Amino acid sequence: MRVVVQRSKEASVTVDGEIVGSITKGFVLLVGVTHEDTIEDAQFLAEKIANLRVFEDDTGKMNLSILDQGGEILSVSQFTLYGDCRKGRRPNFMEAARPEHAVKIYEALNTCLEDKGIKVATGIFGAMMDVQLINDGPVTLIVESK
Repeated sequence: MRVVVQRSKEASVTVDGEIVGSITKGFVLLVGVTHEDTIEDAQFLAEKIANLRVFEDDTGKMNLSILDQGGEILSVSQFTLYGDCRKGRRPNFMEAARPEHAVKIYEALNTCLEDKGIKVATGIFGAMMDVQLINDGPVTLIVESK
């Protein structure tokens, strides 16, 4: 499992001209799932993401987690994170999980984050989405379960 974590001041996702999910300060997660990923991978990454210390404390040092500062998460599925661009000019998406598997793991990640008390907004799995965000920092990290 591969997740791009972007610290944001605000963010939203739009499908067919309608906002389907939005947050204020927190994280935007772009979530990719591969064939071997399991519920345990989702649990591991939820724990990692919830406890990443990337928000500033009173001294300006990145020392607080999203749990510490009470932020929200906008989670967006993104199979293209497993696009292989090493050969040719068209990405190969063979490492991306089939939708029927990916949706289960993606939803498990979101549920695990919600179980930690974090508000999680989402896009619509498999839809064409427009994601809008104001990056905070910018702070962007890639976390993986393998």
